[in-house]
Amino acid sequence: MWYAVNVTRVVLPPAQTLETFGATTVRYTLISEQMDVVDKINVREGKVVSERPQIITPSHFADQMLEGFGEKARHYADWLRAHNEIGRILRYGLHFRKDEISQEVVSDTIETVTDRVVKRVREHDDPLSAVIVGADEMWEVSLLKFIVDYIEQSASSNIRDLNQRAREESINEPQRRKREIEEDFRRAMKDRSHVQALGDKLHKWGLFEQYEDRFFNLVNRIQ
Repeated sequence: MWYAVNVTRVVLPPAQTLETFGATTVRYTLISEQMDVVDKINVREGKVVSERPQIITPSHFADQMLEGFGEKARHYADWLRAHNEIGRILRYGLHFRKDEISQEVVSDTIETVTDRVVKRVREHDDPLSAVIVGADEMWEVSLLKFIVDYIEQSASSNIRDLNQRAREESINEPQRRKREIEEDFRRAMKDRSHVQALGDKLHKWGLFEQYEDRFFNLVNRIQ
């Protein structure tokens, strides 16, 4: 496992970071040299999908984040979790799913194959494509190592986006509540059964004193 982690190299990283509020699909090409045959190179192509951020607990990490991965990758994930290296993933609620597309065996040196693949991927000009060189039998560990590093590299922009969204929601919250209260008053004018819910909401939001006169005028009017 540690051999796979140490030999993994990202020769062409994605030009775009992970989406903070939506799904991200990264198309990867993972190149690895067969251990028992000279100049036989496995070229695996697939995609890793990061779904819209959601809250997941450590106990569900292996099942949710590692859907589609094999046992060897799960051992590496268990080590990350045991050493608190997985908290950064959980804070962003990232849920990865691996979908393998194809595998090809090429007869050539790994350097030549890598150069050829990088050239081909660059020609497609996809900002969410990556080329990785890793271990063959432990290629899933190499892929997972890439994913963890990619999360780290996306962290600063994710945090910035999350903070910006929080500020916007904080600014817009009073306006949203005001519109909702106005709608509740109109609804209560037409149907007295909504009066109690309106009063409860005003108390819950700490706004009853602000609307107190208007609320009691409404109550008197519909009695």
